[in-house]
Amino acid sequence: MKKRIYIIAFFTSFASSNAVGQDLTKTIREKSESIQGQLTNWRRYLHQHPELGNHEFKTAAYITDQLKGLGLEIKTGVAKTGVVAILKGGKPGPVIALRADMDALPVKERVNIPFASTDSAIYNGTKVPVMHACGHDAHVAMLLGAATVLSSMKKDIAGTVKFIFQPAEEGPPEGEEGGAGLMVKEGVMENPKVDVIFGMHIESWIPAGDIQYKTGAFMASADRFTIHVKGRSSHGSQPWLGVDPISISAQVIEGLQHIVSRQMDLTKAPVVITVAKITSGTRFNIIPEEAFMEGTLRTLDPKMQKDVQARIKFTASKIAESSGATADVVFYEKRW
Repeated sequence: MKKRIYIIAFFTSFASSNAVGQDLTKTIREKSESIQGQLTNWRRYLHQHPELGNHEFKTAAYITDQLKGLGLEIKTGVAKTGVVAILKGGKPGPVIALRADMDALPVKERVNIPFASTDSAIYNGTKVPVMHACGHDAHVAMLLGAATVLSSMKKDIAGTVKFIFQPAEEGPPEGEEGGAGLMVKEGVMENPKVDVIFGMHIESWIPAGDIQYKTGAFMASADRFTIHVKGRSSHGSQPWLGVDPISISAQVIEGLQHIVSRQMDLTKAPVVITVAKITSGTRFNIIPEEAFMEGTLRTLDPKMQKDVQARIKFTASKIAESSGATADVVFYEKRW
């Protein structure tokens, strides 16, 4: 209830009457429409020059350059590459934070457009193509647009707006800390203390100009896990002399999907278990000793989250045990 009051106070304290409020809405619309071309340019530049988490150095510099001259207090190097800008309104009021993520993904762009990404980078020791495949380029452009419009209306704003450009939303490199967790640790929600924060996300299937929202959980938690299956190596011609971790891994993957389809009450909330990476073996005719799987668990309910984590560990270990192998499941604490 307190947060709702803050939001209402922020957006209604611009004006003291309905007529003035309508004028303000018109002004915001006109100012927003006047920078449509600039928004497009921002987004296309960012799309063409993507950077991975904790390495958004050029992105941060570009954002900082666009914020200069808006009369904002700008902080750089927050959580390594993050940028924070503060707009103090002309009237007293709450502190509202608006957040956009900055990082791109290790994905190859396959669309033939003038501003397509051709960049590459090192990701966990491997050279990979890089692109904005999750909309973070648009998010940054949107936040730059909000900063531009609101800074031009400083005297009418009752309160403070904190613009947060967050790095490493997709996760930092292995062995590093980053993202929202590190920003919070470094005090991004303090000085001034944030009352309410908005972190919006675009979806390509939502028509332009529409906003979709719902009560309760909307975006799922993302729990990274690894499964280490350890068997016994043997020649491919004599599988009975070994314990095949690859075939066991296949059974584990199937078993994990049975958790979703046969063990969870999906009328309460959806659950998604994805094994996205499998590593095993060195040669075509040698059954390897071990296999590694990596994936994510997505849930919308905290109790289901803990329940499914326990079921994943139980299912993997028992399937492995039935074939004479072991399976060690690890869920990683988020550090982004």
